[in-house]
Amino acid sequence: MSSTPSPFTRRHFLRTGTGSLFAPAIITAATTLRAQQKADSNETLKVGLIGCGGRGSGAANQALSAYDKNSKLVAIADVQQTQIDKALANLTAIHGERVAVAPDRIYTGLDGFQKLLASDVDVVILATPPGFRPMHLTAAVEAGKHIFCEKPMAVDAVGYRMAVAAVEKAKQKKLNLVAGFCWRYDVARVEAFKRLFDGDIGDVVAGSHTYHTGPVKPMPKADARPAGMADVEWQVRNWYNFSWLGGDGLVEQAVHSIDKLCWAMKDAQPVAAVGVGGRQIPAEGGNIFDHFHVAYEFPGNIMCHIAHRQIPNCFGDTSDIITGTKGKLLIGKVGGGEPMIDGEKRWRWKGQKKDMYQIEHDELFAAIRHGEVINNGDRMMNSTMVAILGRTAAYTGKRITWEDMLKSQLDLAPEETLKWGDSFEPTPLPKPGVTPFA
Repeated sequence: MSSTPSPFTRRHFLRTGTGSLFAPAIITAATTLRAQQKADSNETLKVGLIGCGGRGSGAANQALSAYDKNSKLVAIADVQQTQIDKALANLTAIHGERVAVAPDRIYTGLDGFQKLLASDVDVVILATPPGFRPMHLTAAVEAGKHIFCEKPMAVDAVGYRMAVAAVEKAKQKKLNLVAGFCWRYDVARVEAFKRLFDGDIGDVVAGSHTYHTGPVKPMPKADARPAGMADVEWQVRNWYNFSWLGGDGLVEQAVHSIDKLCWAMKDAQPVAAVGVGGRQIPAEGGNIFDHFHVAYEFPGNIMCHIAHRQIPNCFGDTSDIITGTKGKLLIGKVGGGEPMIDGEKRWRWKGQKKDMYQIEHDELFAAIRHGEVINNGDRMMNSTMVAILGRTAAYTGKRITWEDMLKSQLDLAPEETLKWGDSFEPTPLPKPGVTPFA
């Protein structure tokens, strides 16, 4: 596999402030040549997939199922050929000739994304391990592609600043940028939050969110590592268990609940966070926690809590309780399933269910075809940083402010000369009260 380093580096963002103001998704008229060409013709939209795991393959399926069906998958990239083969087989079985990836459009290696972006694809799906996301997002924007970007968008402060800069450039270029925070596209939750913002529960005074589940991708036994396999390859193959690649469970998985927390707070930034967490079930390798609890302080002394656990044989629950002065919005098991309001204005959602994953891509491809621009960039970066803030508070045991995180030098990644066969010792398992804030 190729080991050419990327020209899109992270480290010049170490001391760069963002200066970004966060706001809801922005929809404007597109004026980029490529978007206008697609709007004015029946030309086939060419799709490229970067990252061929389960979520990447799922997103590619939804992309090919979206809008007017006049799209084709024409390029694909992953560090593992086996992942590419599996994705192509599955997608071809569903979409047939619309999967039109020629052999010279199959790119492997850490630099495969660059080769794909140098091709004539119109839309790119970014679905690699999130540690690579800031670099891939930056490159996709530089290449002038419309983007579906899976969550989270960064795993540390340096990556966050890099991704924020890419979001700003995407606005300037009027590129579509749709985020994989899928609950924002769920029809039931969209209606529930509309009622919240209309004042049906009064003023929000507190939030409580849970994401209790089992292990996602457990670390294999040490003796499962093939002889001679270098650190970087081993870690990428088991990316979920390493914070530089996955960000830990709070940032990679429970960020969905954090995104709903942020949604309820109208995407305001928290003042600070205090957290606890640790590793209850030992693992042979990896450096992530299996449980967290974070308390976020928002302006007006509003406290919002998130609890996350990935331990087997425990109670599982993903719920959201948003408390207001006139009632509560209940989502998940706590509300008996679909969203409901308990209070002065009682309500329960009873509409027709729709696939939120499909809606994301329906809206993306419709916007491209209609010459419009959807940009989820500001809110997706806000939710990502709120998750990083909470994880950092739990890792260190300190009260960390939002301003602290914006200035943070936290950089979990290897050097820019990363190669597939390199040795790399990631940061050790954090110890609250010992691990310093960077």
